Amino acid sequence: MGAPRGVPKSLVVGQTVSLVSRCVEIGGSDAVPAVDWTGSGAGVAKKKDRAGDGELARDGLSTSRIHGSIARTLGVAIVSGQYAPGDILNNEIDSSEQLQVSRSAYREAIRILAAKGLVESRPKTGTRVTERHRWSLLDPEVLAWFFESEPSEEFLKGLYELRMIVEPAAAALAAERRDDGQLERMRKALIQMESRTLATEAGQAADRDFHDTVLEATGNAALFTLSSSIGAAVRWTTIFKQRKRELPRDPMPDHWKVFDAIAAGRPDQAREAMERLVGLALEDTRAAIEPKG
Repeated sequence: MGAPRGVPKSLVVGQTVSLVSRCVEIGGSDAVPAVDWTGSGAGVAKKKDRAGDGELARDGLSTSRIHGSIARTLGVAIVSGQYAPGDILNNEIDSSEQLQVSRSAYREAIRILAAKGLVESRPKTGTRVTERHRWSLLDPEVLAWFFESEPSEEFLKGLYELRMIVEPAAAALAAERRDDGQLERMRKALIQMESRTLATEAGQAADRDFHDTVLEATGNAALFTLSSSIGAAVRWTTIFKQRKRELPRDPMPDHWKVFDAIAAGRPDQAREAMERLVGLALEDTRAAIEPKG
């Protein structure tokens, strides 16, 4: 079995490695749907069920996780530019054969991508990658896919511009509207950040809790709907900044300044403190970008 028609073999192998890595993470090495791209027959699938991935599901990979793994593999390929807008994906039969999954699993993965605006399927023309402006860029999963490769400086700048528009205004509103319970949650989140540090998952989760609670404290339901997107942006940019080095500065004093202004009921100071926090985070992220050339 060779690589799908019209797609470079290196791309196909890269996609398969990504899927295999995810399957190992979820279900162990025996759950990997091995694929032979060379035609040698050496990569015969150990677990295969064309009817509905029954063997895979019984051996630790639930059907929903199979769908998610396929969607993730294709999603990363799309947002990283391996597939360009307008490219047509291989047909359902060829793709499911290459990935050693059922057609229904592949079809469900395409539905996931379509719901996020990355692809569209039409009769006779197949599944096509959509233009970037149609992508749900604030979807937490789509954000995660961007950070699985090297996100562009333009994309990173866009995330921080979004945060700079939303979060300072949210901090000002929170200073006017927060209640005692929300203040206590912010305080506990910052204490957790200090004790665990942003180099740990627990510290990063506390950071997201702090920013989530600031948005909640605005009392604005529309603003709060952005919390999952803002939280995902905070999470992935924090991880990105620490890929190859420690954070260049301690971010805690800036977080405490935001909290103190909110707790004191001073909206102008809260706005300024949050602007400084987000601006310095952007500087740290730019410093972490790989130099080109």
